[in-house]
Parts: sequence; structure tokens; C-alpha cells
Amino acid sequence: MSDLATTPADLDLDAAMDRYRTELTGYCYRMLGSAFDAEDAVQDTYIRAWRSHSAFEGRSSLRSWLYRIATNVCLDLLKAGNRRARPMDLTAPQHQASAVLNERSEVTWLEPVPDGRVLPQHADPAETALAKESVRLAFVAALQHLPAKQRAVLILREVLAWKADEVAKLLDTTVASVNSALQRARATMAGQALRESDPADPLDAEQAKLLEQYLAAFEAYDISRLTTLLHEDAVLSMPPFDLWLRGHEDIAAWHLNQGIGCKGSRLVPTTANGMPAFGQYRPREDGTPGHMPWALQVLEVSGGKIVGLNAFLDTARWFPLFGLPEQLDESDEVQQTP
Repeated sequence: MSDLATTPADLDLDAAMDRYRTELTGYCYRMLGSAFDAEDAVQDTYIRAWRSHSAFEGRSSLRSWLYRIATNVCLDLLKAGNRRARPMDLTAPQHQASAVLNERSEVTWLEPVPDGRVLPQHADPAETALAKESVRLAFVAALQHLPAKQRAVLILREVLAWKADEVAKLLDTTVASVNSALQRARATMAGQALRESDPADPLDAEQAKLLEQYLAAFEAYDISRLTTLLHEDAVLSMPPFDLWLRGHEDIAAWHLNQGIGCKGSRLVPTTANGMPAFGQYRPREDGTPGHMPWALQVLEVSGGKIVGLNAFLDTARWFPLFGLPEQLDESDEVQQTP
């Protein structure tokens, strides 16, 4: 747009479209499973909309028109057929004694996303809770098992509450086709056996206490105390490695053996995918004072226990996205309360 003349009407269009940026990014994230791909898709959507606005002529609402363009952008990106995955989608759980960190560079991993990039502010607490539930890692991972058009139908109908005729118009198809796609998508999602997560908007007293206990136990590296906070079949995963572990015994043993380098870590609270998260900083390997980025920990909580520990290790990618410090010096005063 920078190489073309900009008129007041263009500026009005930019301002009008920008009102939908967060919700469109959330839609594209659910479709694509990547924070970066979602933002690129929205940018492509806005470029296409700006270039073709003269042909729009107000035949539908601006919001519907933008969703139509965004859907086509996402469908184009998904034509290659690659779906984003979690380690649990690819292998069986390992046991600590024989666990090996095997990086699978050919896998396109499901990515975390900051809440503020994908969750618009809702006045209705129920809408806010639904929006958070629909971006949690397990739900977005399950969406990746759906064909692209079924994915779009399910998100538009079940998450965004569009009517069947509105979705049919957006996809240039029939209401019967939309309803059929929705039934098939629901059946596939039901087969994923998704574990429900506790609402966390805002954290209630029990959840806040759980996170405080987790932070204290992890920083003290009191693994016995930490495991009391885990569900008996809690899962630990560490993308981009395909390793994942299940259960108290293996998770505790991992932290005390292969993961012993995490001893002495510091945690900085944040949020991701509608869930509590921490930036983890390990002590410098050269022994000098201070801590360096190690992982973005995204916690899944259910029934007052932690059921998922997702450690995303590509900190050069994640920490800037989440606004986390590049390092922690001994003099840093970091707020440690979630």
C-alpha cells in the first residue's frame, strides 16, 4: 500500500478493518495452528481486501467479507496437506529410563500463541470462556485432524456462532452441505477424547494457589512437592523433540536425571492459549550470575491439578512474541506471582 496514493476513504477502511484484527487472527490461528502463520494470513487478508474494496460495494457486512477472504487465505495455505502436530500425535509415551530427545525437523509443530493476539475483549464472561477454551492447545491440535473445510465450518458454527446459512454463503455452498460437514467434524472431534480444562478467567483462588505452589516448587526444584501438584496421568512434552512422558514417576525421574539442568531455574508468569504459562530461565551454563531463556511452559489445569506441562524450547522464537526478557540478571526484580 505504501507505493499507492492514500485517500481519506482508504484510511477509514484501514481503521474499520483493524477493529477485526484480533478476532481474525484468532480464527486464522485455529485454522492454521501457528501464531506466525495466523498473523501472516491476516496481513494477506487485509492486502487482498484493500486491493479489491472497490468491488465490494457493501453487498455484505465488512466483517463477513473479511472472514470470507481470510477463509480463502487459510484454505490456500492448507492445500499442501501438512497438519500441525503435538508429540502426543506422533509417538507413544516413553519411559524416563530409556527416553531420548529426538528432534524431528520434518514435523510442523503446533505453536503456542499469546492471549492478547487472538482473544478479543468480551463483555460476556461466557463468550470469553468459550474463546479461551477454543484456543487451548488440545482443542487446536484436535482441529488439525479435520479436513480444511470441515475445520472452517466447525470454527464458524461452534466457536463463532455463525448461522448455517451465513457459513454456506461464505463458503459458496449449501446449508445442507454445511450441516453435513459440521456433523462429520463433530464426530471426528468426539473421537479425539479431549480432556476438559478448568475455566481460568480470571483465576479463582484455588487456581491461583496451585500456580503459586508450582512456581515455588519448580524454583526450589523440589520435585517431590511438584509432583503432588500433577494429575496422576499428567503429560510432559518438549517440542521440537518428539519425546513425551506420562505419569508422576517418569516426569519426576526426568527432572532429576536428563532434566537436572533445570535446577535453579527462574519462572516469569505469562499466559498462552487461554492458559497459565511461564517463561523458564535456566542458570547460565558458564557458571556466571544470571539466567538465560530455556522454555516457554504452558500449563493445562483440570480438577485442581496440572494435567499438561508443555515446554516449548525454541525460545528465540517464543520469548520475543510473548514479550519475555532476553535474560534475567541477578539484579532483576521480577514479579513472581501469576
